[in-house]
Amino acid sequence: GVLTLDDIKAILNTAHEIAPVYVAATVILFLIADLFIAVPTLSVTILGGYFLGFPYGFLAGATGLLSAGTLGYAITYFYGPGLLRRIYKDAAKQAEMAAIFTRYGGIVLVICRAMPILPEISCCLAGATRMPFWKFFSAFLLGTIPYALIATYAGSRSSLDDPKPAIIAAMGLSVLLAVAWIVLLRHYKAEQQG
Repeated sequence: GVLTLDDIKAILNTAHEIAPVYVAATVILFLIADLFIAVPTLSVTILGGYFLGFPYGFLAGATGLLSAGTLGYAITYFYGPGLLRRIYKDAAKQAEMAAIFTRYGGIVLVICRAMPILPEISCCLAGATRMPFWKFFSAFLLGTIPYALIATYAGSRSSLDDPKPAIIAAMGLSVLLAVAWIVLLRHYKAEQQG
């Protein structure tokens, strides 16, 4: 509730009126801030493509997403699970996530954009469980780069008169990643029962 989508649009619009470099910096900062406060990352990434165009929007979006994940990994790597408990209060869900992550950490990092909070929790779990950085970053990169490519490209092809590319990308990414997450959870639960 700290930042609404209208607030984000207004801030990005103001930055766009000043200079594109401010839009890029703002996109990166919003995406990093998502580690600490709820920020609609898909919308910010799409808006980055809208305001900056494809190549620069992609660079800003990918930089922000990868920076946030790496920062979450680093903080919990050094400060451990205690910090993770402060980020996500539901102990039962946290235990389930830790169990899933221990078994499927790499896959979770690839598909973690399926739900809000999951990317932050996944990156923090990677740090808290001391996953090797190269393994963490490789898996997170594998999931983040296509996400940023699709979102920023769709944003660059959208306009106020024709928001269809952004809407299709948002729906497509959300559905694809949610289905992947559901399949992973079903596989995990079947494994637990069998």
